Amino acid sequence: MNHRLLHVTTVPTTLSFLAGHVAHAKSKGFEVHALSSPGEPLVEFGRYMQIEVHAALMPRRITPFVDLAALRRIMLVIRRVRPTIVDAHTPKGGLLAMMAATLCRVPVRIYHQHGLPLMTATGLKRRTLRWTERTACRLAHQVICVSKSLREVLIDEGLCPPETIKVLGHGSIDGVEADQTFNPARISRASAQLVRARYKIPQGALVIGFVGRIVRDKGLIELTRSWRALREECPSLHLLVAGPFESQDPIPADVEATLRTDPRIHLAGMVHDMPSIYRTLDLLVLPTYREGFPASLLEAAAMEVPVVATRIPGCVDAVRDGETGLLVRVRDAEALTAAIRIYLNDPKLRRQHGANGRHRALRDFHPEMMREALCQEYLRLLGGRDVVGAGRRNSYLVDVQRNVAGRDDD
Repeated sequence: MNHRLLHVTTVPTTLSFLAGHVAHAKSKGFEVHALSSPGEPLVEFGRYMQIEVHAALMPRRITPFVDLAALRRIMLVIRRVRPTIVDAHTPKGGLLAMMAATLCRVPVRIYHQHGLPLMTATGLKRRTLRWTERTACRLAHQVICVSKSLREVLIDEGLCPPETIKVLGHGSIDGVEADQTFNPARISRASAQLVRARYKIPQGALVIGFVGRIVRDKGLIELTRSWRALREECPSLHLLVAGPFESQDPIPADVEATLRTDPRIHLAGMVHDMPSIYRTLDLLVLPTYREGFPASLLEAAAMEVPVVATRIPGCVDAVRDGETGLLVRVRDAEALTAAIRIYLNDPKLRRQHGANGRHRALRDFHPEMMREALCQEYLRLLGGRDVVGAGRRNSYLVDVQRNVAGRDDD
């Protein structure tokens, strides 16, 4: 049987993380479809992967009426495509896809848990996000979590029963292409020199890097405070920031002003040649408040770049503290500064931790292992899917349909 697989995610840019899985599933005989909010990235993804794509408007903010329309649209797509598997990603995409797939009696329903926005939310928003996660998890036949530490949070918070949630391999979304793409031996020093020349960074200057969305939850407040101290200690130090500013969860005005006006801070925006960026860095810093499994830490490790990150779920899976990087307390600018200072003052330690990180990336996070593990999970669920729980999950939808609303995505 040629099984049909439908990936659902809220925004089309997220689909790029699934490209390897899509290609692998196609090579195994699956007919793959993808659904997300409309946009050119969705069209390009379909064209590049040579699959059929479908659009359903799903804003990341709370939009109850739009989300009800999205639910109906997803159901129409499911009824036309008739997938045997729906694999949903991101909180809102996961909620709406699991509801639609349950109502349409899709044989296998998977919710891919990539991160918990509720970890930094409070009040009504936190309660709403808890309901979203619990609902998506209860409607799924299987929840696949991107890290072991995040799995523990989901279980401890009562969001998902332990028998329903698992981690494939050592975690992450799709491992890291350490053999080809993120291989320092394949990226010439000339590439790094061009990056330095583009941002007027002297060739001998030390460079700290940040890679990610420029939002409050990524720890930009602490990073800026740390930078203000370190720039005075190290007159030749530079900070290279790769990632977009976002209006949702914006950084404070004074932090943005520092990032935009300091002559030794360089804003790269969205970058398509990340290996050259990593080749330029002496260390990567990610003082984030919440994560699932940060891809940037794995990419940096593959490129032999040591990292400083926060000791939180997700980061503790990506970094071996004292071996491939250093972990510090979350929201602690002084601890962050101290850890960065250790690396700045010890080039030998930077090289050793960088080499350790690459060794671990090659050993534990090969993409083919992740892709094959997911395909095997698909086949396992297709061969022995949970039909006993179908009645319980369908009855649960009676309550769910009364409360469906848009949710904030990771």
